Amino acid sequence: MDSVTALHWARREHAVTAAVSFDYGAKHNHREIPLAAEHAAALGVRHEVITMDFVERLFASDLLKSGGAVPDGHYEEKVMKQTVVPFRNAIMLSIACGFAESINAEGLVIAAHGGDHAIYPDCREDFMRAMGDAMRLGTYAGVQLLRPFIALNKGEIAAAGAKLGVDFSRTWSCYKGGAVHCGTCGTCVERREAFIEAGVPDPTEYASLAPLPAKPGKA
Repeated sequence: MDSVTALHWARREHAVTAAVSFDYGAKHNHREIPLAAEHAAALGVRHEVITMDFVERLFASDLLKSGGAVPDGHYEEKVMKQTVVPFRNAIMLSIACGFAESINAEGLVIAAHGGDHAIYPDCREDFMRAMGDAMRLGTYAGVQLLRPFIALNKGEIAAAGAKLGVDFSRTWSCYKGGAVHCGTCGTCVERREAFIEAGVPDPTEYASLAPLPAKPGKA
């Protein structure tokens, strides 16, 4: 839901040349990518799927099909580090940057947000600033890295998406990649919390609507 909202934001604020999805062996890629393609098509934006099968083969993460079970619980719990794919954003941004320069795009947008900071080191602003500098300095075009949601939480993104007219029923979050959202993994918990915080109706079908776990460090 973050990336789809970012696509709609970018379409409003800029001329969008293309959208990119990465198929890297995550358990949920087969659920997420078709919906990304659907939104791109609805906006008349070119959509490219880039396959990175080496990630599933060589990297260790429970997010990958080659890894263990995706844990349930709050998305800020330490156990969610099991879902980190090492240096994923750096690899994807490097590829996307080369593609951007090749199609004469002046920048690219990533939907990393404040809620990612607790678990994912390659979503934090220090990393994004360094990566943005590398992209700008390493390309003739001086490709810019835009991160419009870096200071927002998931609820604020849900609210922004609602204002942009995003159909959240046609987005996917669940890391388990089943027939419907499980409702209990970290990303499902985050999604459920976001709609509640934003005061936006949640159109998602969940296998479980068990009570949401407490945020770590809070009663």
